[in-house]
Amino acid sequence: MEQNNMARLSNVIVAILALLHIYILILEMFFWESPRSLSAFGLTPELAKETVAMAANQGLYNGFLAAGLIWGLALGSEGRSVKIFFLLCILAAGVFGAVTVKPQILLIQAVPAVLGLLLIWKSR
Repeated sequence: MEQNNMARLSNVIVAILALLHIYILILEMFFWESPRSLSAFGLTPELAKETVAMAANQGLYNGFLAAGLIWGLALGSEGRSVKIFFLLCILAAGVFGAVTVKPQILLIQAVPAVLGLLLIWKSR
């Protein structure tokens, strides 16, 4: 695949991950006790009520990850190192989450981050 196409594809992956983390921010900060969040995070209504402040804090961190990816995209070709940094953060969070919370997190966060990193590397 041509380097330009790989760069475009890596940007698509980065954008999708940014949107995913914005979605997670919304669930964690604003809809933690909703049926959708209860299902997505495997929570009981009681646990969600007890952890609403903690979830909002987690949501804020997810927002920072999304902001970093968007910043990297906005910088164009100069944003390569910014995208790499935030993809590595997502990879670390995805691996940690898969080990400590739910293995599915590996597929949702870590695998797309690795794909984005590989595409950025190949587009060089």
